[in-house]
Amino acid sequence: MPVPGESQPPSAPGGVARRIQRRHGEVAETVIDQVAEEVPVAMLYNGRAFAVMMATPCDLEDFALGFSLGEGLIAHAGDLLDVDVHTRVEGIELAMTVSADAAGARFRDESVRELPGRGGCGLCGTRELENLLHSPAPIANATRFDAGALRRALAALARHQPLNAATGATHAAAWADAEGRIHRVREDVGRHNALDKLIGAMTRAGDDPAAGMLLISSRASYEMVVKAARAGIGFIAAVSAPTALAIELARGANLCLVGFARADGYNVYTFPERLRASP
Repeated sequence: MPVPGESQPPSAPGGVARRIQRRHGEVAETVIDQVAEEVPVAMLYNGRAFAVMMATPCDLEDFALGFSLGEGLIAHAGDLLDVDVHTRVEGIELAMTVSADAAGARFRDESVRELPGRGGCGLCGTRELENLLHSPAPIANATRFDAGALRRALAALARHQPLNAATGATHAAAWADAEGRIHRVREDVGRHNALDKLIGAMTRAGDDPAAGMLLISSRASYEMVVKAARAGIGFIAAVSAPTALAIELARGANLCLVGFARADGYNVYTFPERLRASP
């Protein structure tokens, strides 16, 4: 716990200060360190519980919108009529009101996720195997990008991750334009949560998902590709590796998938023609 009266650095949103002992060889010192918050966030739709996600408690309205779109519980942003954030002893409730014709207003009890969605998992609690594979529709207007723009975005990514810089414990999902300028970033202890938050922020801002590049600081798992494709994003660059299923789904969704992305090189797994070599 923080020490009363002791000077503490300001915490980044989603981070808290904690007293720790830091050791270098045989030398030990007591310091105040920044650590990432992780709390249960319950997703309620029209008064009914759907899931509990382990998440960083910031950008919660973006999380509510992006999660709802990514799970197919609403078809459009306008279907989410209201979001009330309730802080409880056990965690946080996102009490969402959705339109009567939205899927979130009529999900079956047997479709509800019974287990919490852990920070690193987007599928925890899904009851049935057929609920796992949701092949997204192909991206209609896939954009080509310049390789130099991707390099510029990747080189700038770390500077847009203040919470990870303070804690070393969070993932990021970032949105960059065709010139490689990063416009939006969301961070979270869970990679899926970070992407949900980013998609929610982009939707609220009216961004054109086909006009830019998605950068993620994690691996490109199946669900990351599905969430991006459902949002209309046609280009993903992941800092880590993709899975075989993610590659197949990206190909079917007409989505360009890049993995092991660094400013000095990367692997292109699908549609390499959409990444033009720089002059």
